[in-house]
Amino acid sequence: MIDLNHNSGFVYGRSGNETAPLGSRINGRIDAALVAERDTQRARDYLGASRIGEPCARRLVYEFTKTPVDPGKDFEGRTLRIFEAGHIFEELAIRWLRAAGFDLRTEKRDGGQFGFETAGGRIRGHVDGIIVGGPNVEISWPVLWENKALKASSWNDTAKKGVRASKPVYYGQLQIYMAYMGLEAAIFTALNKDTCELYHEHVPLDAAAAQALSDKAVDVLRAADAGDLLPRVAAHADFFLCRFCPFAARCWQEEQ
Repeated sequence: MIDLNHNSGFVYGRSGNETAPLGSRINGRIDAALVAERDTQRARDYLGASRIGEPCARRLVYEFTKTPVDPGKDFEGRTLRIFEAGHIFEELAIRWLRAAGFDLRTEKRDGGQFGFETAGGRIRGHVDGIIVGGPNVEISWPVLWENKALKASSWNDTAKKGVRASKPVYYGQLQIYMAYMGLEAAIFTALNKDTCELYHEHVPLDAAAAQALSDKAVDVLRAADAGDLLPRVAAHADFFLCRFCPFAARCWQEEQ
């Protein structure tokens, strides 16, 4: 028998003028809604402390001055979905820790998030929480608590190498938060989004590292105020961080 539909692309139940699968049509609507929602949000008017650990100071100047990213490099709907899912995973980690007896505080008495600001409010940080007490796990309280939800490969690398070597931006975030919050240590929790494995690392305050990060943040503010660009992280555009930077095209067209 001859199959008249062989290689025709015809699918029973689909009209002939339909070009996109159902999933693509639904996801397109979801992503468009998330992008529209993102576009209505007020842009930060400060340098987020969570970004100070970024290796490239020039990128931080671009971010702080709200320089437009290269065409096609803005966050797409799928990335926004990943960000939002991260908040859900954080809520789960909070519930699990509290159920285990850890006194994890995520809000002040007035309902606001714990955090700090300095340099006249131009540098700010908002922390995931502070653990003020809990079971005997052979560490002292209180500690800063920061949580990240990671895909399996990223989680495995973090669990193997530790946050300082695997995730220097997160490590910088921990250090600057501890310094300005007056805390001597942190618990970094990483949740594997694929397996729900949990990695917890005790990270002590490194005062020298925190000071260097604070100085770097001030350099970024001064460069932005002067209309200057700080040095790139690399000497060549094919450096791996540059390849993934949303400002790469603009950056390498600028005078060094």
